[in-house]
Amino acid sequence: MLLMRFAAALMLVTGAAVAAQADPVEDFYKGKTITMIVSYGPGGGYDTYGRILAQHMSKYIPGKPNIIINNMPGAGSLKGANYIYNVAPKDGTAFGIFARNIPLIAMLDKTDQNVQFDPAKFTWIGSSSSGENDAYVLIARKDAKNKTIEDLRRKDGPPLILGSTGEGTSSDAWPVVLRDMLGFNIKNIYLAMERGEIEGRTTGISSVKSNKPEWLRPDGIMHVLVVMGRKTRYPELPHVPTARELATSDKDRALIEVLELPYAMSRPFAAPPGVPKDRSDALVKAFMETHQDPGYLKDAEKLKVDISPIDGNEVRERIESI
Repeated sequence: MLLMRFAAALMLVTGAAVAAQADPVEDFYKGKTITMIVSYGPGGGYDTYGRILAQHMSKYIPGKPNIIINNMPGAGSLKGANYIYNVAPKDGTAFGIFARNIPLIAMLDKTDQNVQFDPAKFTWIGSSSSGENDAYVLIARKDAKNKTIEDLRRKDGPPLILGSTGEGTSSDAWPVVLRDMLGFNIKNIYLAMERGEIEGRTTGISSVKSNKPEWLRPDGIMHVLVVMGRKTRYPELPHVPTARELATSDKDRALIEVLELPYAMSRPFAAPPGVPKDRSDALVKAFMETHQDPGYLKDAEKLKVDISPIDGNEVRERIESI
């Protein structure tokens, strides 16, 4: 009897020891702080996605670590992407968001010394939006002299003055496409639209809805002229043509389709290379679970941002397709 009691006690002690060691990921994250690098300044679309994720994701990560935001704007989010890849801790306590076209830039220009990463080697967490309910658009002031596609294609008229957030960004690249492939008479600069110094810009429709919803009201100061980043017209703007529709040659249409591929991973989150697999798996799982959280979805609906998440494996597959 005494031997049986001893054996039972030994089993309990052994079981407790195994249980205590059962979740090394939880043990690692307990009491830790995760830094989320947002590669833009406060207030924009990428910042919005980062902040609502940070508010809700902690409870789905084993150990429930705190998540803090570190805004790191610069070079169209290239500064943040370089930091995440090269400087941020590789132990699972740092990840971040950067522009959707950053992987494409790295793949198209291998000689760019500002690109200090291989997009295939990031530890991809996922993307909050696959662009399913979003679009990248050309918006313009209603009082601009160019009011239609026909106006934009007139070479003898004044150009539509567009604003950009920085060299190499989507708002810098798409005006080049609109000018060189679609024949639009436009000029791209970086000034404030609301002061009337510029007449339009290219931007995500979800960002406009989230940050400047008054722009697109019937009595608002802006209207949408072209939809990009989608195979089909945006359902809420069925009268607005896509860039693919407006292309005048198969070659131009094919290049536009390539440039639109990043929109299938529209709000990408990644950690540095080399994060231990059990921790990266936990982050991916927590990321996807957060996008089903009622509080997260309520905040997203309030902010009018598109939520159509894909996980890290899908992001990696889309990068390979690019």
